[in-house]
Amino acid sequence: MNILEVRDLDIYYGDNRAVKNVRMDIEKNKVTALIGPSGCGKSTFLRSLNRMNDLIPISFAQGDIGYEGLNILSDNINVVALRKEIGMVFQKPNPFPKSIYENIVHALKYDGIKDKVQLQKIVEESLRKAALWDEVKDRLHESALSLSGGQQQRLCIARALAMKPSVLLLDEPASALDPISNAKIEELIVELKKEVSIVIVTHNMAQASRISDKTAFFFEGEIIEYDQTEKIFTNPSEKKTEEYITGRFS
Repeated sequence: MNILEVRDLDIYYGDNRAVKNVRMDIEKNKVTALIGPSGCGKSTFLRSLNRMNDLIPISFAQGDIGYEGLNILSDNINVVALRKEIGMVFQKPNPFPKSIYENIVHALKYDGIKDKVQLQKIVEESLRKAALWDEVKDRLHESALSLSGGQQQRLCIARALAMKPSVLLLDEPASALDPISNAKIEELIVELKKEVSIVIVTHNMAQASRISDKTAFFFEGEIIEYDQTEKIFTNPSEKKTEEYITGRFS
């Protein structure tokens, strides 16, 4: 079953077409990895899935991204509501300069949830899902900036999970982390797909092969190949894909 269906997607920065005629289905409760060289369009594509490119004045998109029977590129889409359902975590951890607790409840309060018991329950649930609760349960009112880089990234994931999204977009979430923190993020991603569908941009080929179910190889704004991860990494159909994943790409 598909959670997102992308058809004939073009994304422009002014006159530059950064993503070209992309067609792909993203499956529910699976991890979909986006790989490819820097500047190939994979992060631009990822950001289109919850309209984050709208924040770039010269960017615009054409085509169709189907989600729950709607084209999310339509002008009448409530983008704020969309981003609750399709959450995003960025490459560099970006906790708010507030307490760990306030990082989780900030958006919830803005959304109208005021009951302290309910807020506390969501905080614990979110931090448990992000595999962070045991590390911070006695420090909830300390600054989030006192956490390690890996902990901050898991806090950002917990913050996104608090909104109960259907899809979680991850833009190189472990690239700035040490190997131990990276492993924890990978374990977390594999566990989270039981509840949410995940799309991840990564430059780490080993990571993509370990945690994803399907992989799309982007090159110069186009999808060269999209298939089951095992096939992409053991028997790709396209020569460019093979050259990229074996490090012989030029």
